[in-house]
Amino acid sequence: MTIRVLIAEDEPILAATLAHALKRLWPEAELVATCPHGADALDKALALQPDVLFLDIKMPGKTGLEAAEELAEQWTGARPFPQIVFVTAYDEYAVQAFEREAADYVLKPISDARLGKTIERLKGRLAAPQQQGGMEALLGQMRALLPSLQGGAAAAPSAPVERLSVIRAAVGNQVRMIPVGDVVYFEALDKYVNVVTHDSEALIRMSLKELLPQLDDKLFWQVHRGTIVNSACVLSAVRDEAGKLSLMLKHRAERVRVSPLYAHLFRQM
Repeated sequence: MTIRVLIAEDEPILAATLAHALKRLWPEAELVATCPHGADALDKALALQPDVLFLDIKMPGKTGLEAAEELAEQWTGARPFPQIVFVTAYDEYAVQAFEREAADYVLKPISDARLGKTIERLKGRLAAPQQQGGMEALLGQMRALLPSLQGGAAAAPSAPVERLSVIRAAVGNQVRMIPVGDVVYFEALDKYVNVVTHDSEALIRMSLKELLPQLDDKLFWQVHRGTIVNSACVLSAVRDEAGKLSLMLKHRAERVRVSPLYAHLFRQM
């Protein structure tokens, strides 16, 4: 049986090395596309619906983790959700995180021995996809790995970050002082974050990645790669006919979309 494989790697030599190794070690594998960045990998994966994706974690623009998350959001094909292997140059600490959570990975520089183990694991999963819970398995692995991998290679624990009590946000020529408890949700907008309260919006010049550690994680939950919501302002979580999850909020008419990666936050207790 032919196995359709897509490789996403921004370094052409490494992409070619992986492709040649797969051809030698897995004759049944057919390379359907090689992508230089995560955005192209997402587009090609949705169009070609491969069986296996090798995603470099750190690529320009959209990382392998982001591409995998968006693929899970947008996958509607009749074919089973693909098996995903992360390609990483991270150090031993991060590799231990992969091993602990049983995620598939290959470490740069790629060795035949390690790739061979990954191929055997993939063969087993592809032979019995109904037992693997394809997308659910991936999402569970990503939920466990994101804290240690989003910021790059794992680092030594840092000093606790002071929690924000007030947001200083620009509104025209003014700087508004917004109590954190008044925020309904934060929304990423290019180089800014939109601070949405029950009756207003304002911009702050920082990323969600910088903002998240400064918020109380018992109250503020990331529900999408571009959204952090105040859980006290959530009225309900609703699934549409396509199975997509969104939140109804207090004091706001719009709904906030929930990524499949964070849907577990709203399962019935």
